[in-house]
Parts: sequence; structure tokens; C-alpha cells
Amino acid sequence: MAGASHYTLPLPVFDKPVKVLIVVAPYYRQIADLMIAGARATLDKAGATHELIEVPGALEVPVAIGQAHRMANFDGYVALGCVIRGETTHYDTVCNDSSRALTLLGLQGACLGNGILTVETYEQAHVRANPEDQDKGGGAAAAALHLIALARRWGQPKGTVGFRPMGDTILLAEGGDKA
Repeated sequence: MAGASHYTLPLPVFDKPVKVLIVVAPYYRQIADLMIAGARATLDKAGATHELIEVPGALEVPVAIGQAHRMANFDGYVALGCVIRGETTHYDTVCNDSSRALTLLGLQGACLGNGILTVETYEQAHVRANPEDQDKGGGAAAAALHLIALARRWGQPKGTVGFRPMGDTILLAEGGDKA
């Protein structure tokens, strides 16, 4: 769409430190490095600290974020990688499953920005990854920061949805016998 403009939200301002984990699948190293540079620049601009880990491929990115979300103390996550269409349907599987898994993590409370590129060609990936062009790594970092700001605005989760666990309650059947 020639001439279309894109609006970008200003970065949120934080009064307390922000710690973000960048998880990248560096299968296409040059693309990954561009995306990492964009993500780091955006996080630095917002005053956030960050750590970087690498995983083998796009399918492992949500697994690593899920582990960190359960076991570490990060405020948010940036998922980076690139999937370029090949000759088989593996492309569809990787794109769909990594995206679905990241969405599910977000719905479970992980503040994350999805920067896994899904493209037809290396040239398309380069344009999207380049911080001087579309800067999708920076965009993913900004998305994570905005979700962190929302989570802090609304406070801690109020509990789970659904049934409350019974805990240590013991039910007694008629006559006082333990059921």
C-alpha cells in the first residue's frame, strides 16, 4: 500500500525498573542480529534492562518464554526470529504453532511482543528486521513494554477464573464418616 502511514504509540514511562528477556532464534543470523539491535535500542530508550538468550528455532521461542515466565522474574518478553517460506508445509506449521503458543502465553499473563517474522523471501525479512527500515525487533520490544505498563496499571492478577480449589477441606458423608 503505497503512501500508507503507520502510527506508533509513544513508549510508556516507568517509575520502577523494568526487566525484559529477549528470546531469539538466530537461524538467519544477520536477520536476528538486526532484530536484536532494534529491540535493544527500544528497551534502552525506555530505560529497561534486558537479557538475551538464543534457542534453536522459532518453535522453541515460546517454550523458553514459558519457562522463564514460570521460573524467573522478568516483567516481559520479546520473541524474535524469522521463518522464510520453503518448498514444504513445514513453514505453515512453524508459523502457526509459534504464533499460537505466544498468543496463549500472552493470554496467561506474559507481557510479550511477538517479533517472529513470517515472510516469503530473505529480502522481505531484511526490510522488516532492519532498525533503519521497518524495525520489527524494536516494534516487538515496544509491544512488550506497553503490555508491562498495562499490567502495572491494573495491578496483580485477582485470581483464577473458574472453580476454586477445595484445599484441605474434608467432606463428610451422612453419619459423619469421611467420604
